[in-house]
Formats: sequence, structure tokens, C-alpha cells
Amino acid sequence: MKVKQVLLALIFTVLILPYQTFAQRSAAEYFEEGNTKARASDFAGALQAYSVVVSINPEHAPSYFNRGLAKANLKDHRGAILDYDHAIEINPKEALYYQSRGVSKSMQDDYRAAIQDYTRAIELSPEDAKSYYNRGVSYAKLENHRSAMADLDKSLTLDPGDVAALYARGNCKLHLHEYAGSLADFSRVIEISPKRAGAYAGRGNAKIELNDFAGASADFTKAIELSPNESSYYDKRGFAKNKIDDFQGAIADYDKTLQIEPENYEAYYGRGFSKTKLNDQRGALIDLTKAIEIKNLYISDPKKIVYTGRITKSVLDELRNQVKEHIKIDDLTTERSEAYYIRGVSKSKSGDSKGALLDISTAVELNPTYADAYFSRGLIKSSIGDQMSAILDFSSSIKLKSNFPEAYYIRGIIKHSLGQVNEGCLDLSRAGELGYMPSYKVISTYCN
Repeated sequence: MKVKQVLLALIFTVLILPYQTFAQRSAAEYFEEGNTKARASDFAGALQAYSVVVSINPEHAPSYFNRGLAKANLKDHRGAILDYDHAIEINPKEALYYQSRGVSKSMQDDYRAAIQDYTRAIELSPEDAKSYYNRGVSYAKLENHRSAMADLDKSLTLDPGDVAALYARGNCKLHLHEYAGSLADFSRVIEISPKRAGAYAGRGNAKIELNDFAGASADFTKAIELSPNESSYYDKRGFAKNKIDDFQGAIADYDKTLQIEPENYEAYYGRGFSKTKLNDQRGALIDLTKAIEIKNLYISDPKKIVYTGRITKSVLDELRNQVKEHIKIDDLTTERSEAYYIRGVSKSKSGDSKGALLDISTAVELNPTYADAYFSRGLIKSSIGDQMSAILDFSSSIKLKSNFPEAYYIRGIIKHSLGQVNEGCLDLSRAGELGYMPSYKVISTYCN
């Protein structure tokens, strides 16, 4: 999904204003020269012409704005934002200025700031479908798909035939598990624009979720015809073929996936599955081993972990150590996993991390559904620097006890510290929703 660039030809035409405000006729001539060059896609020349205008009349907002558009077309979005800032300072009531500044901010992945600009553009021009579309895309980039849907619905109310908005809404519905609605949106895109490979792929993904694997395979076939070098289309078609027991066909698709993208571990997994079904166990073992090993952070050496987020190792340790374990007495079962668990916690508090891990691991082996034991083991692993293994333990806790806010919180700060900022902040948000208030202090400090 891409933000919509404002149509240059339209804007450069619309913003040719009377020049009674110019002290010299030459300023108007330079402005027209800039417009002419912009229409001819000579953005460097247009930029120079507008620069002359603002040197003569520093209060001429359209020249700053048009120069910003020229810079944006030259991929200089930082420079464009500075010009839009000047235009808005001079004329804060022009919706296009905010919309265009939002586009440049979006192009720099500053989606929160972009949303503020699109919102102001909507306040000034509430019937402009583009601002709703652009704000919806920005919300989607931040994984706020509900808000994205509301904006895309409004955009399509104002402009029902907008293919980009239909496509974006189809993707949002996929994320929200509204598969039938997603399928309908992608189908509409295909009706309007039948050469759009992504629409067939999106509809194929929806059909997979609706268990229409033959239909999904057909859609990915069409996507491949339109875009034959997209590895994910072969991968997804291979998955669909596996589901309808076409294992040879699936292997052929995974072969093609790996030819284009040699380190696609999902393709190794799918091909390994196909080979097991065809009784090629040797080949399956090779592929499945590759699926496990390629780019797998969770089997890396803990000593090689790099803390790349704003939450440094020392901050991580401080935040983690503030979390209180809720140790309670449970009935002792025959396997006595509870005793191993409490003894492990006691050893941890005594500084015996190695002994604590042994005891708590035994508790987990004896009772694989022991959510608190996974949580405590994750705390110990994190404290000794084994962050990836700790994440796995917190994930196990969450699977077993979905309303475990501390597990979301710790997993969030660890992910953030390892550079997985978006995933980490989403975990922190979930912890806050579940009532763990310290999350919001971390969010305000490290997620904005």
C-alpha cells in the first residue's frame, strides 16, 4: 500500500494565483516557468525557478509548496517538509499543504506525524478521499487496522471506484481475519484492474483462510503469470497444493521459490512436508533441517546477541528486575512439579541460576502446561543473557495463559531491546490493556 502523491499537473495549475502581491513582474514569470518545468517533469529546473520567486517574495506560500512538491519528486522528502512547513506557516488553511507534508513524512516512515497532517487536511477539506486513504494506509503501517478500515471505508464512500483504497482495505481485512470481505474487495479490484498481480495474491490468501485451496492455487497461478519473479506467489501456491495433496506440484513450486529466494526457510519447510508425504524421508530431513536453521535467531549463541533497540541491556535488566513474580502455593501433584518449581525459584533468589534452571525445567517436563514455570524460567534466562530462549518461554506462558500481562511486558521489552521495536511495543500495549500499568511508562518513553 502506497500513499498517493498529489497530482502535480493539477496542483501546479490550481495554485497559479494572481500576482498583485508581487512587487516585480519577474517573480510571476519565474513562478510560471517553475510550473511549466514541473509539468514537463523537470523538477530540478522547477525547483530553481521557485527558489527565485521566494527570494523575491518570501511570503508566497504557493512557491514554497510547489518547491516542496518538486523536492518530493526528487526524493528529497526532508527538504520538501521544510518547504511545506514554510507554506503552512504563511497559509495554515490550505488542506493540500498538510496532505503533501503527510505524504513526505510517510515516505520517511514517520507515520504518526503523517497521521496528524492527514487529520488536519481532513478537518480543512472533509470531502477529500485522498486524505482518508493516506491516513488509513498510515494506520495500517502502524498495525492499527481498525482505524485504517474506518478511513478506507470513508475514502471509498467518497470515491467508490478507487482501486488503491479497495486493495488497501482488502489487506486490512486479511489482517483482521475478515476473509470473506477481503475476498470481495480483491475481487472488485480485479474487475476494475485485471492486471494487478497483488490482487490475485491477496484473494488467494483469503481463499486459503476460507479453505478454498483449489481456488487459491488458481489465483496464485494468475498472479504468477502477471509477476513471474515474485517468490512468495510460488511459496503460497505450493502451500495450497500441499493442502489438496498435489505434493509433486508443491515441490515444483517450492523449487521455484528457492531458485528466486535461496534462504526462504518457509519454502524448505513446505518442501520437506511434501517429501515426507512422498516417502522421501532423506530429502525431507535435509529440507526440514534447513527450515530450522536458516535465519533462526532462537538457536543462535546467546553471547552473540546484539542489543540494538533504545532499550539497552542495562535498561532491560532494570525494567525486568522490577517485575514481581506471583508465587502461590498449589496442590502438590504426584509428579511433584510444583516442588521443583518452588525450589527453582528459591535457588534463583539465592543466586544459583544454573540450579534454578535445572529445577524449573524439570517442573516444565513434568507439567508441560505450567505457565508460571515457563514465565519464571524466562526471567532467569533473560537475566543470564539468553534472550531468545527467554522469549520462547514467555511465548509459552502466553499460549497457556493468554491474560498474563507480565509475560507480554517482559517479552515486549526484550524484543524492543533486540531491535524488534514494533513487535515489542505491541506486546507492551497488550500488557497495558491487561492492566499492567508500568507498560505505559515504557511505551511513552521508548515507543513514541
